[in-house]
Amino acid sequence: MDKTVASADAAVADIPDGATIMAGGFGLCGIPEKLIAALHRRGVKNLSLISNNCGIDGKGLGLLLDAGQVKKITASYVGENKTFERLFLQGLLDVELCPQGTLAERIRAGGAGIPAFYTATGCGTKVAEGKEVRVWNGRPTILETALQADFALVKAWRGDRTGNLVYRKTTRNFNPMMATAARVTIAEVEDLVAPGGLDPDHVHTPGIYVKRIVLGTHYEKAIEQRTVRKRSA
Repeated sequence: MDKTVASADAAVADIPDGATIMAGGFGLCGIPEKLIAALHRRGVKNLSLISNNCGIDGKGLGLLLDAGQVKKITASYVGENKTFERLFLQGLLDVELCPQGTLAERIRAGGAGIPAFYTATGCGTKVAEGKEVRVWNGRPTILETALQADFALVKAWRGDRTGNLVYRKTTRNFNPMMATAARVTIAEVEDLVAPGGLDPDHVHTPGIYVKRIVLGTHYEKAIEQRTVRKRSA
C-alpha cells in the first residue's frame, strides 16, 4: 500500500482542534519541521503536545506556541523558550513536566499497550505528588501512566512508500517510540525510496505503524545554541 501524500499540508489536513499530538526530536534536532510548519499554517487550536521540549521562540514547536495554538504540553525540558515561560507564568499554558527517561518510557509503554509502570525516578519530589507509591525490593516507587496520542508527527532519515522508516543519529531518539503510540502516525523523510529500497535489517519503524509519509526538502536544521571554539593563534 502506497502511503505517500503530496505535501506536508495534505498530511496534516485532518488534524482537528483539540487534538493530542506527539512530536519527535530533541531540541531542534530530528524534529518533523515540515509537518510542524504545516500544522502552524493550518491554524488548529487547543492542541495538547507531547514532546521532549517545545522548541525555541519562532522555531520548531515554538511556532505553535507563538501563534496561541497550544493549550497543554507534556515535556521534560522547557528552558529555551521565552514564549513558553510567559504563557506559563500568565496561566495560559497547562504544563506537565516529566523526567526525560520517564517521558520516554511512558511513550514506549503507550505503544506497547502497557497502561502504567512503577519507577523510582521522582520519588520524594513534586513529580510524585498525587501518584500512587509502592515499595519494590525495598525501594519506594511511583506509578506513572502510559502516554498515547491522536497523531504522532515523526521525522526519519529515509523511508519507503509503504511507511518503513530508518532513523539517523539524533533522529533516533523520541521518534521511534512515538511512531508506535498514536492512532495516526505521520512521517516526514529526507529520502523517499520505492518498496525494496531499504535493507530490512536496517528498518527501525515497520510500515505497519505509519499511516502517511511525506518527502521533505530544503531542511533548515536550526541549532538551539551555537557554540564556536575560539581559533588558536
